Amino acid sequence: MRFIKNPKVSIIMGIYNCEETLPQAVDSLLSQTYSNIEIIMCDDGSTDNTFKIALDYASQHNNIVLLKNEKNEGLAFALNKCLESSNGTLIARQDGDDISTVDRIRKQVDTFLACNGISIVSTGTAHFDENGIWAHIFPPPSPSKSDFINGSPFCHGSAMIKKSSILAVKGYDSTKKSLRAEDYDLWFRMYATGFTGVNIQEMLYFVKDDRNAMNRRKFKYRLIEMYIRYKGYKLLKIPYRKYIYILRPLAVGFIPRKVYYFIRKKKYSY
Repeated sequence: MRFIKNPKVSIIMGIYNCEETLPQAVDSLLSQTYSNIEIIMCDDGSTDNTFKIALDYASQHNNIVLLKNEKNEGLAFALNKCLESSNGTLIARQDGDDISTVDRIRKQVDTFLACNGISIVSTGTAHFDENGIWAHIFPPPSPSKSDFINGSPFCHGSAMIKKSSILAVKGYDSTKKSLRAEDYDLWFRMYATGFTGVNIQEMLYFVKDDRNAMNRRKFKYRLIEMYIRYKGYKLLKIPYRKYIYILRPLAVGFIPRKVYYFIRKKKYSY
């Protein structure tokens, strides 16, 4: 299916305790050179001023919709709620502590218009912390199933997805089985269904990312990713000799911080 020339884009955001970074994230979307957008935010039970800040934006801009969970339900739950309220042909992601370049949405829409048959368009990213940018990551231009072996081949925060495709796989898995790996799980299921995507080889998205976060990752989240890998490898019929990579999340926890930092800077998938 080819899109109309100016398809509507619904930008969905699950927001939680991000009062300090949310204004910059939303402002980066309101400054987009592509104007046919709506921004749908779901506050996931924040305990700080995140909801109030989001409410102020929603009251001032008629293309912003604000939803609210009474308690923290998790990112996947919040995104599914946003998805249900969306009116766009295309669904774009944005996190409450990240920043989109002004032409990010337009370039992604242009890619959809130029590439018939794709369902996902993501981008290269710059990762930053309080000390500045510390990594530039460019995922594979046209990910194949083999690109899933080492990790997620798309940046979730900068992804744009065809709405009909994400609905075809019933959206995000909001159960605890995919907690903190909901994007990897989604890409596995989409590719297993026959949907594919591309990555624009430009840094169109800035990810707030603590360079030491992976070393502090809880053991249960490593186990969840291992489960997602095992399930996903089976879905994509990855050769059994590659199943050793299922253990990668566990192995990362034992890599010295400096070594992991070096690997992370050279990393080409998520």
